[in-house]
Amino acid sequence: MDKPMISASLQRVRDVNPLIHNITNVVVTNFTANGLLSLGASPVMAYAPEEVADMAKIAGALVLNIGTLNPVVVESMIIAGKTANEYGIPVIFDPVGAGATTYRTETAQKIMNEINVAVIRGNAAEIANVAGKQSNIKGVEAGNTQGDFVELAISTAKKLNTVVVTTGKEDVITDGDTTYLVANGHPILTKVTGTGCLLTSVIGAFAAVEKDILQASVSALTYYGVTAEIAARKTAEQGPGSFQIEFLNQLSKVSSSDIDQYGDVKKLQIDKKGGKQL
Repeated sequence: MDKPMISASLQRVRDVNPLIHNITNVVVTNFTANGLLSLGASPVMAYAPEEVADMAKIAGALVLNIGTLNPVVVESMIIAGKTANEYGIPVIFDPVGAGATTYRTETAQKIMNEINVAVIRGNAAEIANVAGKQSNIKGVEAGNTQGDFVELAISTAKKLNTVVVTTGKEDVITDGDTTYLVANGHPILTKVTGTGCLLTSVIGAFAAVEKDILQASVSALTYYGVTAEIAARKTAEQGPGSFQIEFLNQLSKVSSSDIDQYGDVKKLQIDKKGGKQL
């Protein structure tokens, strides 16, 4: 994917100002809303079962995040997800902590079984557990995931018939047939709670304005990683608090020239023998 396409997607988000319906966790609600506003999207957080269908059908995308679960929230997610499917609205799913508890894992798998999910985004351990492969989780954070992250993402995309985004030191974005690697980002992202959850909602914003969900996901990951790198440089030696504020600033400032200069995205080629080549 060329960088002008990524820049065009970013500009489209800022021009359209899509409404993104988030049913997310209580830890990250404010940060997610501010991040989407900085990007140029319009966030709404609606959780009540009585209104989620009405909200979902007018949104540009629906984001489901299971970070803080309870039965009412799960009910709302299923109602909203099925409504979004009915109206052709992309559903983006973040299976936070899948594998940490049986309830969390079963809820993630229930959502995947009952809703047509356009994108599932998580770390490798979460993706593995949603796909039915055991992987260690500590709390709701990633544990040790053994094996090939790329192959895990590809096989899960094929099994679940969705775009899979596996985030880590190098992000993997795949629909099972076409795979991209994005090497942007910065380790300080892991020191600010909610940066992964916000990323999922940012993918939702790009998916709201792009028919090609794979392209939307790659564009979102590249933009987000470049933003983090710039914010980290501007707040070097200042710590996570300063980074968080500057990150929100840069979400509104990152330009096409920044993406062209710093974007590190590659399409993965699979040779006839099954080997991977950049």
